[in-house]
Amino acid sequence: MDTFFLVPKLTTIRFLLAIASAQNWFLKQLDVNNTFLYGDLDEEVCMLPPPGCADIESGKVCRLKKSLYGLKQASKQWFAKLSSHLKASGFSQSAYDHSLFVKIFETNITVLLVYVDDIILAGNHLSNIEQITQSLDDTFKVKNLGNLK
Repeated sequence: MDTFFLVPKLTTIRFLLAIASAQNWFLKQLDVNNTFLYGDLDEEVCMLPPPGCADIESGKVCRLKKSLYGLKQASKQWFAKLSSHLKASGFSQSAYDHSLFVKIFETNITVLLVYVDDIILAGNHLSNIEQITQSLDDTFKVKNLGNLK
């Protein structure tokens, strides 16, 4: 089983910040609440019942349907769910850096960069950034940290 943590390449971060600065784009930051709990498990994972769980017979185990913190596959499953949502929202994933997503519509450009559970949003129209922020919050519950610091 692979462990997986999505971390953007340093070159990608520098490139995005350089373009955003040169083009006078908006830069926002988000933090996803309880990130690893959003992933759906695509394999059978069982665990011993937690202490104090009186309803389960001795010798029985619990089968997990959703990811939990501490599972090796939790980060990978979270990213699969996030990337699926972003692609359904019209974003394209970069072949160079899988943590980078871009959405271009006419003259509107929105760029999203993922660092585990943190997200940088950049773009030339604030309304597009606010729209994807709302969409992410509706699906994953995010904390809007405002302008990138």
